[in-house]
Amino acid sequence: MEKDEIFLATLIQRGIISEINAQKILEEAKTLEKRAEEIIRDKQLADENVLAKIKSEIFKLPVKIFSKNEVIPTSVLNLIPEDTARHYKFIAFNKEGNVLSIGMVYPDELKAQEAVRFITNRLNLEFKVFIIKDSDLKEILKQYQTFAEEFNALVQDFQRRFGAGRVRKDSFRLVDLESTAGAVAEEAPIIKLFASILKQAVRSRSSDIHIEAERNKLRVRFRVDGNLATSLTLPSSVHQAIISRVKIMANLKIDETRLPQDGRFFAIIDEKEIDFRVSTFPTTLGEKVAIRILDPTVGLKSIHELGIEGKNLEILEEEIKKPYGMILLTGPTGSGKTTTLYAVMQVLNQDNVNIVSLEDPVEYTMEGINQSQVLPEIGYTFARGLRHIVRQDPDIIMVGEIRDKETAELATHAALTGHLVLSTLHTNNAIGVIPRLVDLGVDAFLIPPSLNLMIGQRLCRRLCPDCKKRILANETEQAIIDENVNSLPKNLKEKFSQQKPYHLYKSQGCSNCNQKGYLGRIGIFEILKMTPDLEQIILTQPSQEKLLLEAKKQEMITLRQSGIIKVLEGLVSLEEVLAITTKS
Repeated sequence: MEKDEIFLATLIQRGIISEINAQKILEEAKTLEKRAEEIIRDKQLADENVLAKIKSEIFKLPVKIFSKNEVIPTSVLNLIPEDTARHYKFIAFNKEGNVLSIGMVYPDELKAQEAVRFITNRLNLEFKVFIIKDSDLKEILKQYQTFAEEFNALVQDFQRRFGAGRVRKDSFRLVDLESTAGAVAEEAPIIKLFASILKQAVRSRSSDIHIEAERNKLRVRFRVDGNLATSLTLPSSVHQAIISRVKIMANLKIDETRLPQDGRFFAIIDEKEIDFRVSTFPTTLGEKVAIRILDPTVGLKSIHELGIEGKNLEILEEEIKKPYGMILLTGPTGSGKTTTLYAVMQVLNQDNVNIVSLEDPVEYTMEGINQSQVLPEIGYTFARGLRHIVRQDPDIIMVGEIRDKETAELATHAALTGHLVLSTLHTNNAIGVIPRLVDLGVDAFLIPPSLNLMIGQRLCRRLCPDCKKRILANETEQAIIDENVNSLPKNLKEKFSQQKPYHLYKSQGCSNCNQKGYLGRIGIFEILKMTPDLEQIILTQPSQEKLLLEAKKQEMITLRQSGIIKVLEGLVSLEEVLAITTKS
């Protein structure tokens, strides 16, 4: 720990951290058996560039800062094996003559120093050490052998071992795993092949993997930013062995090929613990597998990362502070409702409140929240779970979805009896929440005192920041934007009207976004509050027309208007917004 103390003393001297914080960091480092620098990085207590500069001064070594998308020649990178680079946190990034440049996150680590000397001696090279950032190391580690190269090598290895004779002759027969017993016994090539598929899916930010049998091949598709596309095709000979490997990892019945099965497993990929949710489905060509990827670094977001801003953000932050009532999110499947619920729960997750959730399934485990997964097949439904939750002394209840009359009534009752209830509904927009609750059998007079907030949302693909270009909108686009800007609240109308003539952004595609032009997604939102006027409409005649008038009176920003604002801010494309929203 002496090295940690020297490092912390330098940070104190520079005024980067206080002595009190330094002592806490040192104690935490000892408890967790981690370096003080790791604790500082995890808690984001100091900029990584500053940490690298200080280490440079302490160890009297130069710093190497990698530019975005900087590529290291494969011939140089592969001089150090990937496993060694990951374990000891160092890489080779340049070779001039007989001198190899080595980037190390922890140059004072004795075992890492020994590994560097061993490798360079074996290669008959001299070496020069540079300090690199941990974040740069993680990005460079992704450059090791491309997926295509790895995949081709693995498939060739599989075919060498098991031969073309194992290709299934009758594509219409359900999979008979007994015929591939030999392949399963020698499963090393398949383990590597499937692992490479998982790694590529995670690194490409995929949300789902689809493994589907076709007549003469096996198709693997990844869903990225909501779009499903073929990533690679495999020979038919791999199908049964791949399905068996998935089932083994998800603890499913290997010999059950006639019924759908569900399971899950987790794996460490790029130093992240990733959950995989597996669903098998029998088809006439063989079993299909869908795998949902639950990456906490992608799926768990803060409220500020969702895309909620301005007045909408103020309303949401105000309403979640209330001790009771319902906040309901609405939108189609895949519109990000669960992500928003998790973001809200992160804000509410304090030591002085008891948060209990009912989910189907639990997508991300959150420290400090009592999460429960419903199991309808054994009678543990949202309704049954809700009846028991109220006996757990909850302050905040999260229900994954209100699907039926009983769940709607129980959620309403919980909101009326002093609980803050968070949940989702399937409707087209925020004003659709009220007629939907009535349709589910909730008495109209109970809606105003129990319902606080209605949130409608959609997800738009975010334009790639590296290749998007600003262009002047054409005449039709100018008219569409102008119509929506003119109906915005006065302050926003004045702000965006000054941008005439309007400009848009379009992306051409680059290496950073895999030539797609999009990188990630962002939400667009509309938020409607319960007010005395809205209460009167609900108690008299909650028609669509009256609800819409009340929304306009509240100066609610509609989904399309929210999208247009993000178009003018250069975050999304106009075509995307028009495709997923309707004119109000």
